[in-house]
Order: sequence, then structure tokens, then C-alpha cells
Amino acid sequence: MAGPDARFASFFDDPLWVLAMVRATVLEAAHPAIGAALVENSTFVAHPWRRLRNTYLSMQRMVGADAQAREREAARLNRLHARMQGSDARNRPYDAMDPGARAWVVATLFESSVTMFRLSGQPLEQEFMEELYAEFRGTLGALGDEPGHLPATLVEFWPYFDRVVAEELENTEAMRVILYRLFDHLPAPPLLSGLPTLWATGRALVAPVLGVIAVASLPEPFRRRAGLPELPGAHTLMQGAYLAVGLTRFLPARWIAPENVIDLLSLTPDSDDPRARTLAALHARMKRAGALVRLLSPLPEPPEPAPDAGARPYRQETEDFFRQVLDQTGNGSLDWPDLAAMARELASRLDLDEPEETRLYQAFADWWRELQAALDTDGDGSISAREYAAGAPSLAGPALIRVAEVLFDVTDKDGNQHIDAAEYRALFRTAFRRDTSGGDGTTYTRSAFVKEFLAFMSGRQRTTPFDPLLAEA
Repeated sequence: MAGPDARFASFFDDPLWVLAMVRATVLEAAHPAIGAALVENSTFVAHPWRRLRNTYLSMQRMVGADAQAREREAARLNRLHARMQGSDARNRPYDAMDPGARAWVVATLFESSVTMFRLSGQPLEQEFMEELYAEFRGTLGALGDEPGHLPATLVEFWPYFDRVVAEELENTEAMRVILYRLFDHLPAPPLLSGLPTLWATGRALVAPVLGVIAVASLPEPFRRRAGLPELPGAHTLMQGAYLAVGLTRFLPARWIAPENVIDLLSLTPDSDDPRARTLAALHARMKRAGALVRLLSPLPEPPEPAPDAGARPYRQETEDFFRQVLDQTGNGSLDWPDLAAMARELASRLDLDEPEETRLYQAFADWWRELQAALDTDGDGSISAREYAAGAPSLAGPALIRVAEVLFDVTDKDGNQHIDAAEYRALFRTAFRRDTSGGDGTTYTRSAFVKEFLAFMSGRQRTTPFDPLLAEA
């Protein structure tokens, strides 16, 4: 595994990783087992920016110099993967702990790393490629997998990669979602969440280009077999994009450092980050620009009022809450993977180990059983937006109270029955609000925390810190 002096760790700071990660993710999603796990368990559709941030933080821990941090992250990933099992649309079982599938994830990351330099006109030297491959292969050992699931040498790797591409990859639903849905419907990052007009305009221009670049960068045999479109000039556009991103290396390092970019995209105006004031001023200017865009754009005819227009405000609020908070996986229904994703995000924020992480998951599992009993009226194993709207008051039952209490306990690291400013920031990563009800102005009491969590998770209050934690993309 990578050590403190390895070139491996700094490798992930290259700006070309923006394009390489997209390519690697598409190749991972084309693997049937990985694609099924992504579709059923991942939040990459509804919360892509959060998923990006968490993935990058995980990679940092896995390749960093701190051996203890690597071990803890490997253990966390193994616990996460152990909870992901099921069957795909063709009733083929999948298991996120499958060593062959995990080896393919590492293989795509390595191959996309080599490809990103080749396409940018700076191919890697053979000696460095061999060192890099050994480092990537070592991550399997760090996760507890036998490294033999990847070939022992770089010479043997390329036939293995070509064989998997030719024989195992498919045009999966997860791959199609990434290429044709995620880019076209990409939600705004927190930085631009208050500027829907400008974001929609920019996305409409950039999303098709990103899709074309991603498809053109895939191995040609797979593109042909999967029936992916090959537009005229796509290959030239793709190479130009890699060359252009490669040139950003000449910018100041602090401008292009991935952690800085991701932190900036995650920044909100109420954050305690010093850049928040600048962000608020920028938002004001961009809103004025958005107003100008709306002024110059033709407006659609106002829709006819619906017969039940009086009920629309409440229905719209419940549908928005269902879509933005409860439906974490973005599949249009509330299922166990949605609540598991919430538990996963909270456990990740608080950097929980066993047994605290298991306690949190178990509390969410109990809440899921309570929700099923109360809201799943048609017995199909999931809860629709209509079922939720009809029985929303049932959300704040005993099991949800237990979730709130467990979350308070694991956030209250010192066990003094109050959440102080440092503990608050560990969970929310934002400014400590001095107006929290039930607190003394500097701490959060158990009753105040539980009350606010229940109000949020039952859809009654959307102005709490939990909104950016669980609702923002």
C-alpha cells in the first residue's frame, strides 16, 4: 500500500482526474454486479456532488501517509460494502464484497489513470506505470482481498482488462443513467443552488458535451458492442478536452487542488468559512444576472389552474421533501437503500467506528420497518410519493425518535449530554447557530436536537441544518 513518500498519493491531485473519474465510473457501472449495486444503493443520481466529495475523501484516506487512517477507512468501506447485496433486473445476484468486482473497480481506476495522460499528450513512462500498477494493486490487500484477483504484472494486466471489456461489460442501466440522465439533470452544487436559471442554462450547454466526451473515451470494442453513439468529431472533441484540462496544471496549485474545488462547491452562504461572505455577494450578483436572462428569454404561457389548486401548496411541499430528502437514490420511491444512504452519510460525517455505526444503521432499519407498516398501503415493499403524502404524520413515530436519540449520542463525543460547537460542526460542517431552541446559546441540548430532527425528517420544518446535510446535492 502507498506510503508517505509514494508518488501515488499526489497522483490524485492532477486536474485530469475530473475526466478520468467520469470515465472510470462509466466502466465500473458497465460491470453487471457493480451497476446493479449502484442503481439500488448509490446516491450518485440525487446527490452527485455529495457522492463526489465522499469518494474523494475516501481516496485521500486510502492513499495517505497515515497507516491508521488507511486501516480505519478500509474497515469502513468493508462494512459499507457488506451491507450491499441483492439481485439485478435479470435476477442475477450481486454482492458488493465480491472480490472480482472490487478488483475491477481498481482496474478501471488504474487504466483510466494511464489513459488520461495518454489522451492529454503526456504518456507515462513504462517504469512509472509499473510502479503505479503495483500501488493500485496494493489497495486490494489493504481492503483484505487477495491481490491475485488482479494480474501480478502490468504485462498481464492489459489482456485481463481487454477480456473483461469484451466478455463481461454490458450496457447496464447504471451506465445509461450516468451517460444520459445524470449529465442532463445534474442538480446544482450548494455553491449555485440559489441560482437555478444560470445553472440550468450552463448545464444545457455543457451536459451534452460531457456525455460525448465520456462516450468517446471508452474502449472502442465496448462502444461498438454496447451500441453507443459515435458522433462526427467526438474523438477530436474528447482529445481537445483532455489537452485543455491538462493545461490547467500551469495554474496556481491552490486554484486547482481538488480538495479546494470540492470545498468551494460545497460552500453555503451560512457557513463559517471565511469565503462565505464573498459567496453571498457573488450570489447576489449572479441572481441579478439570472433575472436578466429571464427578462430576455421568452416566457411560457401560464398553466391553467388545477381543480384542486387549494391543495397544491401542501402537496408540492410534501413532494419536494420526498424527492429532495427521502428519495436519496433518486429512483422515485422510498426504500431501505434510501434510509441506509442517510445512515451512511451521517456515519461518514461523524467518522464512526463500530459499534456506533451499527447502532445508527439499526435505528434507521427499525424506522424503515415502522414506515413500511404505516405507509406501504399496497404492500409492494416500497413507499411512493402518494403514499407518503397521504400518511406523512406517521413519520414521527417511536422508531424515528430512537434514530434521533442515537444520532445525538454518537454526535455527543464527550458524553456530557450537550452538543457543543465543535461537535456541531463535525456533523453539519457549517456555522454553529446561536438561535437553536432549547440550548443555552452555545450548546445543543438532547431535547432540542431530537425536536429539530423530528421536525425535519417528518417534513414539517425545512429551515434546519439537516437540509444541507441530507437534501443538498
